[in-house]
Amino acid sequence: MKIKTVEPSWAPNVPAQLRAALAAWFGLNGRDLPWRRTRDPYAIMVSEFMLQQTQVITVIDFFQRWLERFPTFQALAAAHEAQVLHAWQGLGYYSRARNLHRAAQLVVSDHGGQLPDDLAAIARLPGVGPYTAGAISSFAFDRATPAVDANIARVLARLLDFNAPIDSTLGNARIWQAAQELLPKSHGCEHTSALMELGALVCLPRRPKCGSCPVRELCLAKTPEQLPVKKARRQTVRLAEDCAWIVEDERLLLQQQTGARWRGLWKLPELHGAGVGSPLVELNYAFTHHRVTLKVFAQAVPEKLRPDQRWFTRVALEEDAAFASAHLRAVRALLST
Repeated sequence: MKIKTVEPSWAPNVPAQLRAALAAWFGLNGRDLPWRRTRDPYAIMVSEFMLQQTQVITVIDFFQRWLERFPTFQALAAAHEAQVLHAWQGLGYYSRARNLHRAAQLVVSDHGGQLPDDLAAIARLPGVGPYTAGAISSFAFDRATPAVDANIARVLARLLDFNAPIDSTLGNARIWQAAQELLPKSHGCEHTSALMELGALVCLPRRPKCGSCPVRELCLAKTPEQLPVKKARRQTVRLAEDCAWIVEDERLLLQQQTGARWRGLWKLPELHGAGVGSPLVELNYAFTHHRVTLKVFAQAVPEKLRPDQRWFTRVALEEDAAFASAHLRAVRALLST
């Protein structure tokens, strides 16, 4: 990310004091996470893709299973997309899986299977934005490069008592500038990890633990729980999704989805019009600013299947079908009854 420099963010000597305090605190309090035990660029890239929009506790098991199935860029690049989506099932936001798959293919085809130690080259890979590029550069190659995720943005906004929306163009640029100015000259891995960890464990979104903060004496925030400031959220759009439960000879009928978000994933066949009677299962799920109510109704076997529909045995459901998370929950609930 190109950072437009304006006036300095930090008072003289503050960056050095912050770095020293963070390093000492992180050495004693940093969590033992599996991706922190390696400098393998592939493993670190996998972890960074998974950690986008997903909590650490959820990612740990997925990360370990993923590396067992796809241990290298070469192994992932050679896999079929359906295999990749199935392995990703349960993490959601499947565009991350497709981007990671494509990135692995480009690393193999363009870089001989080795991730280049070059920030610009990393940033050109699919699904790699400014934060992910900086994080991979820091954690895999120990480069002093800025990486601003939600935790770091919150920490920096509070340290500086920054009251402009951090998701505005100007606010985002100022936060990235502050991160750049705070960097050490080398060994960026520990520094970036410490900032993230402070946001994850101490500088929490709603109830920051200011009393146990290692840099509280350097923090300018007057009301930290009110920071960072963000632009108003988009209004929630509520949607209804009615689908069919169609079983024949212990096989379940599914429909493959299209479109950028869920392309290639399977779902229960959609009903054109409202379902009749009481739903077999009803649940809610969210994506972006939408809130969807999914209802599943028992339906008769159709006379003719659509081209995007297919019968699945129970074994095939477990081994071959990658679902969007809401439909996976619905299928598992109904199969267990």
